[in-house]
Amino acid sequence: MTTHDPHAAQAVLHAGTALDQAPAVVLMIHGRGASAEDILGLASEFGRADLAYLAPQAAGGTWYPQRFIAPLAANEPWLSSALARIETLRKYAEDAGIPAERTILLGFSQGACLALEYAARNARRYGGVVGLSGGLIGPDDTPRDYAGSLAGTPVFLGCSDIDFHIPKERVLESADVLRRLGANVDARLYPGMGHTINDDELTAVKDILAQFAPTKKD
Repeated sequence: MTTHDPHAAQAVLHAGTALDQAPAVVLMIHGRGASAEDILGLASEFGRADLAYLAPQAAGGTWYPQRFIAPLAANEPWLSSALARIETLRKYAEDAGIPAERTILLGFSQGACLALEYAARNARRYGGVVGLSGGLIGPDDTPRDYAGSLAGTPVFLGCSDIDFHIPKERVLESADVLRRLGANVDARLYPGMGHTINDDELTAVKDILAQFAPTKKD
């Protein structure tokens, strides 16, 4: 680990099918205090072993030290290192033959915030973007003047309406920003839910993955 790029040398776990044989890849980003192994376990819920799944590990189990609504500078250099890690993996998949439009960015909690922020800062057509209990990063007065277009990318945002970590107002604001960037956004707030993932959210993810037909076996 280096002080300026703390996540660069961390492990990446792979599940599912090899990249050169998969119809799509899901980049799975874990939450604070969790691990790549934890988030990768979610892949078994999707029933799509034909897809490739890549899950990077954060240094020390945390992508950035402060809350996601803290001033951006307070989370540096960890935030920039985390976003760069996602970019590295996306390019790795692209080099293996899976372009952005067949790449799904999926994260939970801190990982959801990263997935959404990466997509907004690097707007293009993706296979999908999934933010489970997360929102765009930065304090309330953060300019949301992102460039580019998400060009119809399906985006799913799911969160409790009383999540202590994720204000529902930020979830709704994030949905609006991503719509302005041209995404097809489905945002759902669940009354009284804890900081967790429910079956309705898993179904929404499966619906996004369904656009990629299973690889035919010889």
